[in-house]
Amino acid sequence: MSTRSTLAYLRTETGSGLLPPIAALAAIVWANTPWAAAYFGLVAAPVPVQVGPFAQTMGLGAWITTALMPVLFFVLGLELKHEVLRGELSNPRRLALPVLAAAGGIALPAAIYVAANLGPGGAPHAWLAAAPTDIAFALAILALAGPRLPPTLRMFLLTIALIDGAATGVGVALFYAEGLRFPMLAAAAATLAVLAAMSRWRAAPYAFWAFGGVLLWAFTLKSGLSPALAGLALAAVFPLEPKRPGGVGVLQETMDALHPYVAFVVLPLFVFLAAGFPLSGGEDRDLIAPVSVGLAAALALGKPLGIFGVAALVIGLKWARRPTGARWIELLGVSALCGVGFALSLFAGAVAFPPGDMREDQMRAGVVVGSALAGALGLGLLGFSAARRAREAQG
Repeated sequence: MSTRSTLAYLRTETGSGLLPPIAALAAIVWANTPWAAAYFGLVAAPVPVQVGPFAQTMGLGAWITTALMPVLFFVLGLELKHEVLRGELSNPRRLALPVLAAAGGIALPAAIYVAANLGPGGAPHAWLAAAPTDIAFALAILALAGPRLPPTLRMFLLTIALIDGAATGVGVALFYAEGLRFPMLAAAAATLAVLAAMSRWRAAPYAFWAFGGVLLWAFTLKSGLSPALAGLALAAVFPLEPKRPGGVGVLQETMDALHPYVAFVVLPLFVFLAAGFPLSGGEDRDLIAPVSVGLAAALALGKPLGIFGVAALVIGLKWARRPTGARWIELLGVSALCGVGFALSLFAGAVAFPPGDMREDQMRAGVVVGSALAGALGLGLLGFSAARRAREAQG
């Protein structure tokens, strides 16, 4: 990725980073007012969709998750593909640190969450909600910490968040699939194969890719797999090269066009419809439970320790270098910011529980509290280091 496009991407992320938490706060407040029934009625409002032989009726919140979140995973997949082929991750030495650190940042939180949910009332199968990182929110917090921090920290955070996002999309499809329908699965595979073959057609109109993507999404939805996988799969076969020599690459152009809509519309809308939950409601809706405590601990403690611990080990073994100019406390601070799961954690948690399961509210509480604690820890560490850098520059 060029320096210009990277900076533009980061500006968009940091500019939109505060929208999801604002949307979540609005949803939680509305869900705890006398008009709460209107909020939950809006989320569950049935929306029938029929286009030719395709017919599906779901609630508004479910449609946002099913139809718009795959666009987010498509953009994440495009960004990850670009980084692997042309950007920071194309260098094997730079690839090792974020990939291994991301693996540690998935494994340890999962272990903490599962351990907390092995007893009565637990839901160990929802461990994937502790895996992702909310790119927009985490980068917004990093920007608040101060401009003196080295830019390599931003790329480290961005890369881990992209890997987490891709792993979450694949994990949702693999672990939360319901009643696989193999004829639809075969149709999705055939559609993907055609799109892969046509990726060599550089001059293909964007309408072709839009139609192919919608067709792949529909077959994936009807197959029983999460449509998030369709977004990642489409990104994997999407052409990289420009339509004409010397022009902007098709992948880059598409990513730049879609990203503002994802950052400023899809994510805030999804969070607003997914984050609302009642703060009280009797013993049968106790929010202090294995799910909420496990998720809060996994995000606020497991994520930072998993990422920083593996990163320190990899650097100590000289398999990779510490991000240029970054101090250990700053690496720990960025590792803490990776625990801001927020939107993607809400997404993974939502598909893990059936509608009406009271543990879904516990999941929401755990994600909100854990993300807030991780963000506060990261901001504190990075702010302290940035202030020390400022004093050193003055003295």
